[in-house]
Amino acid sequence: MSEEELQLHFTYEEKAPGSYGTECEDLIEELLCCLIQLIVEIPLLDITYSISLEAVTTLIVFLSCQLFHKEILRESIIHKYLMHGRCLPYTSRLVKTLLYNFIRQERSPPPGTRVFQQQTDGGGLLYGIASGVATGLWTVFTLGGVGSKPTPHLEQCSPLANQSLLLLLVLANLTDAPDTPNPYRQAIMSFKNTQDSTAFSSSNPHAFQINFNSLYTALCEQQKSDQATLLLYMLLHQNGNVRTYVLARTDIESLVLPILEILYHVEERNSHHVYMALIVLLILTEDDGFNRSIHEVILKNITWYAERVLTEISLGSLLILVVIRTIQYNMTRTRDKYLHTNCLAALANMSAQFRSLHQYAAQRIISLFSLLSKKHNKVLEQATQSLRGSLGSNDSPLPDYAQDLNVIEEVIRMMLEIINSCLTNSLHHNPNLVYALLYKRDLFEQFRTHPSFQDVMQNIDLVITFFSSRLEQAGAELSVERVLEIIKQGAVALPKDRLRKFPELKFKYVEEEQPEEFFIPYVWSLVYNSAVALYWNPRDIQLFTMDSG
Repeated sequence: MSEEELQLHFTYEEKAPGSYGTECEDLIEELLCCLIQLIVEIPLLDITYSISLEAVTTLIVFLSCQLFHKEILRESIIHKYLMHGRCLPYTSRLVKTLLYNFIRQERSPPPGTRVFQQQTDGGGLLYGIASGVATGLWTVFTLGGVGSKPTPHLEQCSPLANQSLLLLLVLANLTDAPDTPNPYRQAIMSFKNTQDSTAFSSSNPHAFQINFNSLYTALCEQQKSDQATLLLYMLLHQNGNVRTYVLARTDIESLVLPILEILYHVEERNSHHVYMALIVLLILTEDDGFNRSIHEVILKNITWYAERVLTEISLGSLLILVVIRTIQYNMTRTRDKYLHTNCLAALANMSAQFRSLHQYAAQRIISLFSLLSKKHNKVLEQATQSLRGSLGSNDSPLPDYAQDLNVIEEVIRMMLEIINSCLTNSLHHNPNLVYALLYKRDLFEQFRTHPSFQDVMQNIDLVITFFSSRLEQAGAELSVERVLEIIKQGAVALPKDRLRKFPELKFKYVEEEQPEEFFIPYVWSLVYNSAVALYWNPRDIQLFTMDSG
């Protein structure tokens, strides 16, 4: 139903005999305020778990009118009540409580402590009423101890933590009112660490403090879900205090490894989860300290990386491997230009700080260039053949090979700039990259005289020529170890002033002009999927997604 119809259900009018013109009282604001008070005032215990869960879920239900609108809701009765009036003073406490619910990950208490007992057939009283009377929304959103039989997924996680996170994301993505910005987003943008003793800004009444160590731990542990990755993105992008804290952590691998695992299993993840994980990496690589520190973290036995046994590798080299693998997957499957751009931007940000690259990472960088080179030659050949064929026929329209060629040349130039940046800034730290470059030197021959690449090829050409001559002087039949030794000696001997300096490669993530057009449908698809997964086996139903919805 529409919000206007919903409001009628909560409009109270007392009719006394003989009275005329009595005023109607709107009870929605009072109910919303009571729900928020339940969430922030009641301590979380076994006996209060269900009521806290129902209060959070009911708020989601009240906000769910967006599910039935194709356009973004910019004016809403519920939004107005939540962002003004009696609910407004609870903003920071509500955001803080929802965050702590996510951090604590409290599991649903044993059945004996629930207020609403489950029936033996798996359907409670309220569940039965909802199934019979409502059109499904009550069923979908009532996630407390009144639903169907618990699923294995539910037993392993916290329904309250999940619902609290979803509500937090919904609130944070409400559109700004004409006269005031979204207070929930302001609260998320400005909260500080409990150890931060600096005074709050008077310009933001919704600021609060939270334990960053606990928040960081929860974010690291929960990255398998879209909603946790989306929260991480929001905090890194919008809250400078969180971003500074995360970048200062000495155990950054605890956060980066789960993100890399999302990208590695790209085939199993939805495109939006992959995209958010990639943006998180891009934001992290904007920081030079991060780009240096990841090469100092040595990892042992990465079991989920299946292409090759990695007994010992730096976090930086692993990050490069996973990003390159994502680019190659995208080239053959999805062909999403945004994904390409962001992957290459992350590599470019790191390139000046590449240190002691693993031999496999160095090989994959050159292999990617090889793949791009072959693709370039193929498109060029298709364009030439098409042009010849069109001379004898005026009927069929020409495919747009010029655009394809332009895109692939942009990517090739970016890869050359990444290699060039590494050679210019940290040649002596990366003998494995020089080795891979020399091994595949023929690849670069065709680009030396190409007008689009001549400038950036100068340094690469110089390095190949310099080290090739040193290897020739050393004689034939050299072992891998001897070649690497010659490269290390040559790196010290090569005068730095012979390499031409280029502007530093730095890319900064910029949110789109109307981010709500992406984030609001995405958040509501997560709410819907979460609800559906609780009541139906996902194999039996076509889940709602942004693409189909």
